[in-house]
Amino acid sequence: MNWKVVALWVLRVAVAALFLFAGFSKLTGQPMMIDTFDKVGVGQWFRYVTGLLEVGGGIAVLIPAASVWAACLLLLVDVGAFVAQVAVLHEDWIHTIVIGVVLAAVIYLQTGRLAPARA
Repeated sequence: MNWKVVALWVLRVAVAALFLFAGFSKLTGQPMMIDTFDKVGVGQWFRYVTGLLEVGGGIAVLIPAASVWAACLLLLVDVGAFVAQVAVLHEDWIHTIVIGVVLAAVIYLQTGRLAPARA
């Protein structure tokens, strides 16, 4: 088995676990998530949207045909989290950088899937 395939699956599973956990914590109304989204100031509806994106992306990243697009979506969510951490929350933002690097690796290892299909 190719090392890239093994690395990609390890990263996919790690990303899926992370975003499924984060998404479910938002969707189930964990007090920490409610407080965080109150501080951001865009309303609790945004917590639900973010949670749905994270859960959907966490599942889709495990599906090979959708994995690269799911990783792109999750990278956008991660960029949003970075901006919120730096601009509004003023809390730890290093974890968003680490997650972004992992997502970039997932995307990089699948760059062939981003190219349009040729007839």
